[in-house]
Amino acid sequence: MPDREPPGWPWLRERLLRLRRATRPDAAELAVVPVVRTAVVTDSAAALPADWVRDFTSDGRLTVVPMPVMVGEEIYGEGEDDIAETIAVALAGGVAVRTSRPSPGQFERAYREAAARGFEAVLSIHLSAELSGTADSARLAAARVDIPVEVLDSRTAGMAEGMGVQSAVVAAADGLDAAAVRGFAEARLARTKVYFYVPSLEQLRRGGRIGAAASLWGTMLSIKPILAVEDGRIVPLERVRSAARAVARLEEIAADDALSRPAGEARIAVHHFGNPAEAEQLAARLADRLPGCPPAQISSLPAVLAAHAGLGVLAVVVGESSTPVPSPAASSAPSGPPAGSQQGQLST
Repeated sequence: MPDREPPGWPWLRERLLRLRRATRPDAAELAVVPVVRTAVVTDSAAALPADWVRDFTSDGRLTVVPMPVMVGEEIYGEGEDDIAETIAVALAGGVAVRTSRPSPGQFERAYREAAARGFEAVLSIHLSAELSGTADSARLAAARVDIPVEVLDSRTAGMAEGMGVQSAVVAAADGLDAAAVRGFAEARLARTKVYFYVPSLEQLRRGGRIGAAASLWGTMLSIKPILAVEDGRIVPLERVRSAARAVARLEEIAADDALSRPAGEARIAVHHFGNPAEAEQLAARLADRLPGCPPAQISSLPAVLAAHAGLGVLAVVVGESSTPVPSPAASSAPSGPPAGSQQGQLST
């Protein structure tokens, strides 16, 4: 099932395409359009929609570094290989599935490519350091390059991380400097929550993402836990007696959170692994509960996260809009504000 892109992003794609056209050597607006100077780097745990990534990586503005997944003795790279089915079969058959952080060399290449394309700084946003050593690899790479690199631990995962990345890309497209780009990403990350249900905690226990005591929740008395990501860690939220009730309670928790957000600001993403029909049904019920919220983005969990969550996971990411609000100058110049004018801002 293809990923579903939430409304609003096609407008942003067109805005960035206009910006690229305006900064070509033969473009009449070249003298009045600010050049975007901050590149954004992230990892594949951000679960960004594939179409969105393709649109924003062509000019180096965004780079997604694949995270390796080991199935048995074979190593696969997210985005480089179609590994979802391989992981699903391995998990069902009891084959060991492990993950690793990207090498510092992968990040070093991304940073050097950004510098070669003319960017002056990089914001590198990554999977929670409580769940992975990815941010450490990025910091090692940052020390090896001349271009200034800010490494940001997202303290989250999946599309919650992705929403922070999207905010950073939007801010960079508005011509903001690295500090401001980081600020917008941090603000959106702070307003984003992840809630999820897994049929079994065994895979999380094997990967060291939860403690042995917590894993007993999934084996004693058929208890089905609802989990959340809090301050970068996976924490137990509630204990439910059946799978059906767990999914219903996940829906209630996510809907209540979305309803607590400012009117019209809530944004939803739904992740699954091996159960797309359940994800579609959950998204449809959330749409009924949240008539003022755009349709949820629905996507398979990234392989590096699916390897730990296991088959049958359902996750809901609740965040808020980060829609660009062009300044008056930007409204009169479609590709961006004139040099020296007030930059476009993001609603936060």
